[in-house]
Amino acid sequence: MRIAARAARSIVKVNIMLRSTLTALNLLAATPALAHVTLEQRESPVDASYKVVLRVPHGCDGSATTKLTVQIPEGVISVKPMIKPGWTIDIKRGAYARAYSFLHGAKFTEGPKEISWSGGNLPDTFYDEFVISTYLAGELTAGETLYFPVVQECEKGAHHWIELPSPDKPAGKLGDPAPGVKLLQKAKGHGG
Repeated sequence: MRIAARAARSIVKVNIMLRSTLTALNLLAATPALAHVTLEQRESPVDASYKVVLRVPHGCDGSATTKLTVQIPEGVISVKPMIKPGWTIDIKRGAYARAYSFLHGAKFTEGPKEISWSGGNLPDTFYDEFVISTYLAGELTAGETLYFPVVQECEKGAHHWIELPSPDKPAGKLGDPAPGVKLLQKAKGHGG
């Protein structure tokens, strides 16, 4: 009986060690993702407002970030960047591939396609967030992921967070992934 009890305790200890090791490996695997420019909210319903919050966790190899440029994906409308003291905002506008529905029957056929914040200084030892108010058009397809490619320029160097998943390169294998938001079904009771 004592041998069985000792064996059971040994198995429990091995299981605990395995769980601890797996937890540590999962944390290590997740760490590189923290080094990328990411979105605060990674899911949102279509036909709804969506606050794009781009988290910038570091500069470029120790160099301060001085410019951040984000491409606005097709179907993201009513785009308004938040002012950041000390930074200048540049908005490049263009035509959409199609008309998109907005609130109360309004249609958008053009709007911001790219937004840049420049002239500021975000040291490598700090992080900051860059915010854009948007609307995810109802014509977008739930279940898909929209990507916001970002170019981060620094005093020395740059990071291009622009890689998109493909059949030969899934999301987990990207070195410099573009931040993405998974589109969910339209919220029930939305009166758009």
